[in-house]
Amino acid sequence: MKNGIKLMYRNVRVALSLLVGLTSLVLPFQLSAQGYQLGDAVANFRLKNVDGSMISLSDYASKKGVIVVFTCNHCPFARAYEDRIGSLDGKFAPQGYPVVAINPSDPVAYEDDTFEQMQERARAKNYTYPYLADATQAVAHDFGATRTPHVFVLKNQGGKFSVQYIGTVDDNPQDPAGVTKRYVDDAVSNLLAGKPVVITTTKAIGCAIKWKDI
Repeated sequence: MKNGIKLMYRNVRVALSLLVGLTSLVLPFQLSAQGYQLGDAVANFRLKNVDGSMISLSDYASKKGVIVVFTCNHCPFARAYEDRIGSLDGKFAPQGYPVVAINPSDPVAYEDDTFEQMQERARAKNYTYPYLADATQAVAHDFGATRTPHVFVLKNQGGKFSVQYIGTVDDNPQDPAGVTKRYVDDAVSNLLAGKPVVITTTKAIGCAIKWKDI
């Protein structure tokens, strides 16, 4: 009887040890998968633009900030917001907040998102902003982007970019004429005016990013 009890306790200790070990492996991934939060400093990244050049966040050190938009070719939501993203760049780039678009989509899963298709889309739509390929999806993971489009407004504070807004462009992906709340526009306008962003987070509305098998 005593031997049976000892064996049971030993099995319990082994199970608990395995559980602790697994938790130590899983938790760091879960935490890192959350991505940047409001106020976090963003690490520099370097990605290939559709014109063949390499572009880094540090290239914008002289700007007041950057509007980072994770988007793609294949997603209907991304396409619906395409012109509005261009309008944001047209309005705010001259004021020091240019748009930087990043495509995190897996071209193996979506043929529309190959680098060649990205180049074609940028030419056809006359993009005024960089359209970068996040080939490894590492930048999207770092940001915590989950959908396309997913916007992160960054403010340049002494050479370091910090997150000031995370979420969707506005409140009506289907109908630009029906928009009543322009979240990104309002956020950048407040920052330019030296005011705090009122609505700092919204739910990104779009297609879920399909992650590559690790």
